[in-house]
Amino acid sequence: MEIKRKKFQGVLNILSFNRHFYVIGLSVLTLIIIGFLYFEWSRLLLWIIIIAFIYGLIIPLVVSAYVYDYSGYYNFNWLQKLDLEDTNAQLILNINAGFDETSFSLKEKFPLSNLQVFDFYNAKKHTEPAIVRARKVTIEYPNTQQINTDYIPLKDKCVDIIFLLSAAHEIRSNIEKVKFLKECHRVCKPNGKVIVVEHLRDLPNFFAFSIGFTHFFSKNTWNSVFKKAGFNNGTETKFTPFMSIFSFKP
Repeated sequence: MEIKRKKFQGVLNILSFNRHFYVIGLSVLTLIIIGFLYFEWSRLLLWIIIIAFIYGLIIPLVVSAYVYDYSGYYNFNWLQKLDLEDTNAQLILNINAGFDETSFSLKEKFPLSNLQVFDFYNAKKHTEPAIVRARKVTIEYPNTQQINTDYIPLKDKCVDIIFLLSAAHEIRSNIEKVKFLKECHRVCKPNGKVIVVEHLRDLPNFFAFSIGFTHFFSKNTWNSVFKKAGFNNGTETKFTPFMSIFSFKP
């Protein structure tokens, strides 16, 4: 099954899943403007506030359109730099957090490999409105299995590649992240790889998402939790200034 992405689908997803932020932001801005009409405020201060609100609401959509709609993220050509094989004997895992836009495309990139898809979404832990909304519209890959973050139902050292594509940051607790990554380490072959793609809590993403960049984690955090989980060899490459591709080996 081939999934055709619509024009601006990435940015429309961001706008749809996070619409509560935009409703709140526009409501607050409206109240500020009404307050200006009734009280004597500095006109300069008002314009600074308006520009700040517009920046905070519009720039994340512009960056999202660039990253998810125009950078080629979903055609997976960036995987060529990682020197990944595709063979009949290879087992690939794609693990998501309840919203899957990548499994069908990954299967097209690795037609010979056995692709298994796991979903660690937990309604009790992952309560953010954006995740709940995203889950309602996701197209589930056939035979996707629901799992807990502390157990992957596979035997030891059987997986060649594990993909965590914009998913692992939904595990908010570092303790839980380490437990989950220990499971990834357990099932990963000694010469296997874990490929993680994430926005980072860094300067470019601060300028892109302002306070929203706190939803992501820093490079040091990812290196730390992977090291605690037993991964010793890791590399990072940039995919656009706003996304990092980590490749970790056991």
